Amino acid sequence: MRAPAPASINFLSVVPQFTVPDLVGTVAYYRDVLGFDVVGYWDGTQETATPTDPVFAIVKRGQAQLFFNRGDGSEIRSGRAEGAYDAYFHVVGVDTLAEELRSRGAEILDGLEDRSYGQREFMVRDCNDLILAFGEDTSRRAT
Repeated sequence: MRAPAPASINFLSVVPQFTVPDLVGTVAYYRDVLGFDVVGYWDGTQETATPTDPVFAIVKRGQAQLFFNRGDGSEIRSGRAEGAYDAYFHVVGVDTLAEELRSRGAEILDGLEDRSYGQREFMVRDCNDLILAFGEDTSRRAT
């Protein structure tokens, strides 16, 4: 049996970090196609606003962040099961988001669909073959 966590502990978020072979191209895709803002790059020594040989980058949309590090020729690592995804984004306005991403050229794999577990979802394949799911809670929707 696990002891209860002290009341002062509160998990606020989690940030996935993906290793990608083309860091600058990945960040451009997330900016141009998925609508993320570029927070910044790290060149191994300092933070930079421009992508001059970066080894790390952060993108953000709303409160969601993703970290990317350069893999220098490595393949994308994904042990995901068939039908699974690499990251799940809880959003508000999922229908509008799906329309926006479609108009920007995102590859929509599945959805928009209301799921039996109270989410309205769609999935996107990114430029690295990572599968991103976007879902909105529908459990409180008026019937």
